Amino acid sequence: MVRAASTVLSQPRDNHLFATLPRKDAARLLPHLMPVRWALGTVLAAPHQPPAYLYFPTTALVSLVYTTASGLTADIGVVGHDGVVGTTLFMGGTTMPHGALVRVAGEAYGLPVTVLQAEFQRGGALRETLLRYTQTLLTQLAQAAVCNGRHPVLARLCRWLLCLHDRVPTDELCLTHEILAQMVSTRRESVTLAAQHLYAVRVLRYVQGHLTIVDRRGLEALACECYAIVRDASTRPLGRRPRPSFS
Repeated sequence: MVRAASTVLSQPRDNHLFATLPRKDAARLLPHLMPVRWALGTVLAAPHQPPAYLYFPTTALVSLVYTTASGLTADIGVVGHDGVVGTTLFMGGTTMPHGALVRVAGEAYGLPVTVLQAEFQRGGALRETLLRYTQTLLTQLAQAAVCNGRHPVLARLCRWLLCLHDRVPTDELCLTHEILAQMVSTRRESVTLAAQHLYAVRVLRYVQGHLTIVDRRGLEALACECYAIVRDASTRPLGRRPRPSFS
């Protein structure tokens, strides 16, 4: 069970989707929002279980995780301050077909599913925004499937790191090689070799579980074309600008 936090430092409008809502639409939702603070590894939703809330992350990052019958897991997408966790809940579903797991600790705001569904039925700005976001998320999920099956580990790792970086308000990510291996869907040894190359060329810095992106332009140069496809799909429909490169 996800519990409300007594205080959080972020605001609802730190979530980019919420920030696009007109004032009158946002005002209807504000009394129902529950501030939460998540630790790394918090399970927000289990597959095929009806969640009570849809979440707007502000500083946290959530992976959408698919688990096979044999117990193997694969990250199929990520949601940060760019979107919402629980798109199936306003698309006619009552459960999520995948799990949701916190990969970067931080804050979010929860909106009761009942409130969300009633507001969605009203039409207007919220429904339009959520449908546009769903389109971008579907592109991300489809591209991840192609990428994991076709591209080398180094390029895939760079793509995932850029996708994470786009969705959190910091250059530092608390990620171990084990977590990265789960996200890239490969062995930990393979991710370690790829990561060591990125450290050697000074694209990343890694100290005791704290990974810092120090050369984003260099990371983009090493990523596969899947990153640009996902980036463009995530920015154009919602009128957002891509995160600027730096070196």
